[in-house]
Amino acid sequence: MSTIDPNSTATLNKILEKIGVKSNDETSSLKKKDTLGQSDFLKLMTTQLQNQDPFSPMENGDFIAQMAQFSTVTGIAEMGESLKSLSNQLGEFRIATATNLLGHSVLVPGNKVRPNSEGEIHGVLDLPRASSATNVVFSNLAGETVHSIDLGSQASGLVGFSWNNIPEDLLNSDNPLKVEAFMNGENGRSRVTPSVFAEVLAASTGDADTGVVLEVKDYGNINAADVRKFRSNNL
Repeated sequence: MSTIDPNSTATLNKILEKIGVKSNDETSSLKKKDTLGQSDFLKLMTTQLQNQDPFSPMENGDFIAQMAQFSTVTGIAEMGESLKSLSNQLGEFRIATATNLLGHSVLVPGNKVRPNSEGEIHGVLDLPRASSATNVVFSNLAGETVHSIDLGSQASGLVGFSWNNIPEDLLNSDNPLKVEAFMNGENGRSRVTPSVFAEVLAASTGDADTGVVLEVKDYGNINAADVRKFRSNNL
């Protein structure tokens, strides 16, 4: 059984460095008050060696295992700091993303819609099956139909619709219009929930779970990850 001179810290330092255990100076930026550095580990190790049972001294394998365990703990601490740094970088990315969404519109499922800056309304239907007759109907707050679009026969899937020549009084109104969609399928006439473009009023970064949260006109807060499509209001 070989022994290690407790005063030979230089030799121990070299051994520790080879297995990845950093010195106190190297880990000073990572450790807190209750974190052990290399010199603390050396003190514990040499104290253990000095007070070991001379009739049952520490085996070389046990000594190396303890150093390896300390190296693993150090690596985990460094990994935690790296993940923290990555999280901060992602937070900055979310802020940039949220800022870029201001002044744009997003496609959201709903039945409230307003003309965009070009005086137009655009939306999409997601038909679950083929439709022999497809219609989009717009109405005011009084429930009066102000416009309808006949999309005719459509296959299943996404179908776009637009209303361009909107009357001046509706363009100048502060109230949203109600939009409804209908299809004729195997089971007769049924409703389809439309998706329409709505203006982004504000955006916040949220947290790691929610990501970017958008405040959308007439629809409140919506997670950006749930948005199907973005559209510039300048287009």
